[in-house]
Amino acid sequence: MEPMGKMDKTDTTDTTEGTRTPETEAISDQVRTALRTVTDPELGINIVDLGLVYDVEVEDSAAKVTMTLTSPGCPAGGQILGGAKDAAESVDGVDEAVVSLVWKPFWTPERIDPRVRAMMGF
Repeated sequence: MEPMGKMDKTDTTDTTEGTRTPETEAISDQVRTALRTVTDPELGINIVDLGLVYDVEVEDSAAKVTMTLTSPGCPAGGQILGGAKDAAESVDGVDEAVVSLVWKPFWTPERIDPRVRAMMGF
């Protein structure tokens, strides 16, 4: 796992420009689907629907997941990050996954999928 850092627009656009292919996009979609199996144990909702996953990139056989947590003091942070790495690495075509934890943009309940927000009464 990479150290906590900050993400700005150039972090995601400059590194991927020209590297996305239909094959890597398909694998990225599969990684995102696999990430839906990782749930926040306190909320019982998967990390994709919670809006914790900001980006998934695949280049060659390496996946990079950029995500956040609901708060810097999240007691389940290690479990969630480890689960995200394991889920990404479970996808055919991914040999290694790196999960980058970022705090910008900061997570808010508005990031939750609208259907899930409605179910939660937001």
